[in-house]
Amino acid sequence: MNAIRPVGELIRDWRQRRGLSQSNLAELADTSARHMSFIETGRSQPSRTMLMRLADRLEVPPRERNVLMRAAGWSAIYPEHRIQDGPALALAREAVELVLRGHEPYPAIAVDRHWNLLARNRALGPLHDGGIAPFLLQPPLNVLRLSLHPQGLAPRIVNLGQWRAHLLHRLRRQVGATADPVLQALHEELSGYPGPAEDALASSVHGFAVPMRLRTSCGVLSFISTTTMFKTPVDVTLCELAIETFLPADQATAQSLQTAMLCRQWPQAGWEPEPGPEQGRRNDP
Repeated sequence: MNAIRPVGELIRDWRQRRGLSQSNLAELADTSARHMSFIETGRSQPSRTMLMRLADRLEVPPRERNVLMRAAGWSAIYPEHRIQDGPALALAREAVELVLRGHEPYPAIAVDRHWNLLARNRALGPLHDGGIAPFLLQPPLNVLRLSLHPQGLAPRIVNLGQWRAHLLHRLRRQVGATADPVLQALHEELSGYPGPAEDALASSVHGFAVPMRLRTSCGVLSFISTTTMFKTPVDVTLCELAIETFLPADQATAQSLQTAMLCRQWPQAGWEPEPGPEQGRRNDP
């Protein structure tokens, strides 16, 4: 287990990441710049109330707030439970399943903070259409890696340049917001994959969304995506869970998926198995 750094250093890192001076943060937190300096250098230990206030002003994500609390000697604020089968989040799990089922015949998935697949609906099946390297489908299945890897969906994405730029931009923003080293490593990995460097805004639907245009056995299907998150979670897992739904960007795509649901035996929907300790972040051969 990695040693927790001093709380003052962590606060300084978050302040600098947000582009604030000590005086700026002190004003936002209703304290003095001198006190902020003492906290960051370790000459003063922040109270629990002050630490929570600083975390609010710095917009620190829940998981990292727990790290701040532990570094200062306080207990964590947010609990963390498994969602796949833990009883504590049974109602949340049912809510996710309801959204996924309700979105059929269009694809929808649930992912964790690192874009690993947690659950899917049946409509995801026709999008695979074979031709994907088996190691990309092993748990933990990372949906961004699957999308952009040259042995994944990338060769079948018609507008790969635009979709790649969109995903990398979105991932870059997440790295900036969370300072998550796993997301940073994922961004570096995906950026190194071969692919055209194009502007994500160069191909939009009605000027408001970047589509993913995927070549399948049903023809070219065009989707725009939306993201749903729990608004007021009190659990770290729920704070970081996102439901990605894919909507048809044209009538032909809608018709194809509606027909596919009626004519095909779609695979069973459900939750992904949790990877064992022997499985690493990547599954490259």
